[in-house]
Amino acid sequence: MSQELPIERIMQTGLLTCEPDTPLWVAAERMAHRQCSSIVVIEAGQPVGIWTEHDALAIDFADPEAVRMPIVKAMSQPVASLSVSTTITEAALRFNAERRRHFLVVNDGGDLLGILSQTDVILNQGLEPYLRLREVQAAMRQRTLVLEGSQRLSQAARSMRLSECDAVVVKCEDGELGILTERDLVRFVAGHPGDAPISGLASRPLLTVCQNDTLIKARDLLMNHRVRHLAVLDEAGEVVGLLGFRDMLAGAEHLYLQDLRNALEQRDRALAQSRENRQLAERVIDSSLEGIIITDANNRIEFVNRAFTHMTGYTADEVIGKTPQILSSGRHESAFYRQMWETLKRCGYWRGEIWNRRKSGELFLELLTITAIRDDGGTVTHYAALFNDITHMREQEERVRKLAYYDPLTGLPNRRLLEDRLELAIRHAHRNQSRLAVIFVDLDHFKQVNDALGHAFGDELLVMIAERLQLRLREDDTLARLGGDEFLVMLPDLEEIDEVTRIARRLVEAVGEPCVIEGQEFRVGCSLGISLYPDDATSADSLVHNADVAMYRAKQEGRNGYRLYRDEMNLQDDRQRALETALREAFATGEGLQLHYQPIFERASATLHSAEALLRWHHPLLGSVSPNSVVTLAERAGLLPSLDDYILEQVCAQLSAWSAVGAGPVPISINLSARQFWQHDLPVRIATKLKEHRLPPGLLGFEIAERTLLDKPHQAVVVLKRLRRLGGDVAINDFGTGYASLGYLQELPVSLLKIDRRFVQRLDSGQRGSAAIVAAVAGLAREMALRVAAVGVESEAQREALGRHGVDLIQGYLTGRAVPADLFASRYLASRKGVEVPQVDTTR
Repeated sequence: MSQELPIERIMQTGLLTCEPDTPLWVAAERMAHRQCSSIVVIEAGQPVGIWTEHDALAIDFADPEAVRMPIVKAMSQPVASLSVSTTITEAALRFNAERRRHFLVVNDGGDLLGILSQTDVILNQGLEPYLRLREVQAAMRQRTLVLEGSQRLSQAARSMRLSECDAVVVKCEDGELGILTERDLVRFVAGHPGDAPISGLASRPLLTVCQNDTLIKARDLLMNHRVRHLAVLDEAGEVVGLLGFRDMLAGAEHLYLQDLRNALEQRDRALAQSRENRQLAERVIDSSLEGIIITDANNRIEFVNRAFTHMTGYTADEVIGKTPQILSSGRHESAFYRQMWETLKRCGYWRGEIWNRRKSGELFLELLTITAIRDDGGTVTHYAALFNDITHMREQEERVRKLAYYDPLTGLPNRRLLEDRLELAIRHAHRNQSRLAVIFVDLDHFKQVNDALGHAFGDELLVMIAERLQLRLREDDTLARLGGDEFLVMLPDLEEIDEVTRIARRLVEAVGEPCVIEGQEFRVGCSLGISLYPDDATSADSLVHNADVAMYRAKQEGRNGYRLYRDEMNLQDDRQRALETALREAFATGEGLQLHYQPIFERASATLHSAEALLRWHHPLLGSVSPNSVVTLAERAGLLPSLDDYILEQVCAQLSAWSAVGAGPVPISINLSARQFWQHDLPVRIATKLKEHRLPPGLLGFEIAERTLLDKPHQAVVVLKRLRRLGGDVAINDFGTGYASLGYLQELPVSLLKIDRRFVQRLDSGQRGSAAIVAAVAGLAREMALRVAAVGVESEAQREALGRHGVDLIQGYLTGRAVPADLFASRYLASRKGVEVPQVDTTR
């Protein structure tokens, strides 16, 4: 019996779930990580709701707390479901009838098996013949919502919701166009960037297609780039519309209906012009390869052709006078037929896929078009239905597509699809002057696994490894299986080589995790080779070949690791990894890490006011590493939290030690990294640390970079207020280098502004611009009751110039270099009263 493919063949089995009290941003973060369009809310083992990309439009991004609400308050409920035996066509009909985007897939016992999205169904509708013949302009969405980049995220989400748009075009400040989609909003819920302007949040560049291009070209562009929307350009290069999968489907159906309607109108005109030749017209219709049914206005069959008899098994005598219900399969609910007739009465035609039953009882899938025939007065006199049996065509299309582009074992793209994507990525990288990388992955000793445990065991291992590798890649990366135990990874749009090596290490770690198959636990390793465009090659074949060469070098040098194609890049990467390893050891042993303290003086009285703690690291083999390099290394190695905690602990311990010996410590300020500043428990942890070391309020100050506060200004106010309650100074570091609103500055609960060293060091040269900036900052601070410190003071002329502008505090080589704690205590703390400003330090 010929059957249409069930939804089990296209559903997503990796069901993403969460509990009702899960914060919305956590659920969104999981969706973004898994690249899922929905997450199911489970309570007591049962689904109680679903939150989708479309639901993200309802979030109030102007409210920072909105993303922290429990998902139960934002989810859609109840969750509709489909049986696993439901066909693709039935699912499509349910989506259209119920206006849903997702269905849970369950078995006969009600157990969850997976989830089906509307996109899954759309991609399996088999419209390639029409897509090859039609142009983009026939299907594009002409009423496109275009927003200015200055609009806030909350405004954009509201506009999308009210306009029922799943994507909008964004005009950015630099003239470039971007796009904002429902999937982007989920990413923003996860990352909660605040109510920022959408110009900085839109995805760029905006992928485009010309309105005269074919729909099949647009479809391939969407699939290759794994995006959902393209901007449509006219001949002048202006955006005139948007195009997505749903638009192509609707447009193709509309064009098909239009063609069919034209054909029927031509037939109707021919019948009207020559009623005497009606017998001839009937013979023409009877010879058609499409099944044709003509009914009266009451839906009673008046005529069927020979193709109808051939496809259904019913003769004309058996059906004339009856209704088409004689063909009913029983697989469609009454709501389906009710909607079909409503559409037919409203629009005059209906087209869709429907399951019918032959006389033999066999089910078949047909593409059916029904058109209402009206007389000169507009009254419906007949209905004409044309249909084709598409059961075998659908099965064949799906089989050919899978065999042509995907690996049958893992479901990953095969070599052919990867080469197409790689060629496209190379052209994109050439246009944008960017890098891309190819990683050749080969499992170590996989042949022994097959020989010892069997090929079925090996196949299951390959599927497990493919899933692990996919989870470690970015959204736009491509993982393909070349055959055997060989995989290939394509990484587009790389900013620096370190990104490739970090991903390579993640892949090696993923493969090396324990594997449990049929109760047996074991481990396998992998060898990786990396080649870069355009550094190593400029063609797809050469990139793959060079990555293969590098992979064999990795095997020769010990396996279970990676190598880059060029030796000098390997040397650079080896040094980078050596520095990261040394930094980890330094945190564990304390070797080479030391805090220095640079004094800050009152300019007018030359009295020691405070000091700034600065990190120094000297490795016995690698030499001195600059503070900026230490921070960069710590961030790349995931050690930034450890570095922040180390500095906080060391400063508190040093203050406590000075207090214990009566050294009379002055306040010490520490620099808070952006990541540390935005940790929700930072004030609590600092308060706990001060209590542990029995330090009074006011001895610990904080310096925050101006650009950190500009990222999320409203949230920054809350954090700064909590830090001020600890009693110490809160300073804006490098003031004048960012673009903070002066009106907003008065809302920030800070006590000190530190003028950036570049403005101070230009005072000697007589540049009026720098002097004007210093004067403006000092005047602004006085009006707002803030103190001002100048950083990088190196000459007496600079100190005098700062005095003329009323700067309160000075810091730099003129008054003292950063020195270790013992030297700071003996040089500055021991003689705090009557300290004279030291001369310029000539030991630099």
